[in-house]
Amino acid sequence: MRIGRRRRGLVAGSALIIGLVAAGCGSAATRAGQAPHSNPTTTMVTTTTVPSTTTPSSTTTSTTVTSVQGTALPAGRPLAGKVVGVDPGHNGANYTDPSLIDSQIFNGTAEEDCDTTGTETDDGYTEAQFNFNVAQFLTADLEQEGAKVVLTRTSNTGVGPCVDRRAQILNAADSNVAIDIHADGGPADGRGFAILEPVADGPNDGVISSSRAFGDVVQKQFLSVTGMPISTYDGTNGIAFRSDLAGLNLATEPKVLIECGNMRNATDAALLVTTQFQQSAALALALAITEYLG
Repeated sequence: MRIGRRRRGLVAGSALIIGLVAAGCGSAATRAGQAPHSNPTTTMVTTTTVPSTTTPSSTTTSTTVTSVQGTALPAGRPLAGKVVGVDPGHNGANYTDPSLIDSQIFNGTAEEDCDTTGTETDDGYTEAQFNFNVAQFLTADLEQEGAKVVLTRTSNTGVGPCVDRRAQILNAADSNVAIDIHADGGPADGRGFAILEPVADGPNDGVISSSRAFGDVVQKQFLSVTGMPISTYDGTNGIAFRSDLAGLNLATEPKVLIECGNMRNATDAALLVTTQFQQSAALALALAITEYLG
């Protein structure tokens, strides 16, 4: 995301969501009627409750990710006692309340929109759905490792909360680390994932170096596990320092935002809409979080 191409925020109006959030809130991993695309870079082994591949409802199916390309979650409960904040960007019904979504919040340095609807593929698969699915898979993986997971939203059928509120939720939970999950709406000829990292602005001064260290681990694991290339258009070597995003400006825990790929690029989009890629993205983030907190 870049200001001027696609606004980013996190919407107001949701109650504070703190606590252990059960995995398996259902959602669509592929659009109804759309055949899944194959991901030639991953081989999945299934075993936990994760989002369904039908419609964005409460329906779930029992499958879990334990390995991708021979990469598996560590044995045991290495994250026992840890709190991980997970923010699936946007929300599925944001488009229904433009007055709220367009309302202004203070992001730590300036005013910005409460949130946006996010982007989508040319076929209409929404970023909000992608973000939510990856967050659900990630929650299952982290809980398997013993972590307490705090989510900023637990469905893809609501509106909000605003970006500043999302930061407050994760700060109030005393998260040991946090991740904002997004997919980009970049130029059609641009590919790949990018890590957005904070710039010191006051509230986040104490977590700048730790966020950069976390971002390095996320980049390494995401590239290794998913096969998605580093962004050809965003940042330098896929790292972009941002001072205009409330989620990063207001964070009091190590935190980065990941753009998991470019939904406006046909090659990236064919991967992003698949359950297989969404599972591998979640596993990569779980491994990065485990490595960082280890």
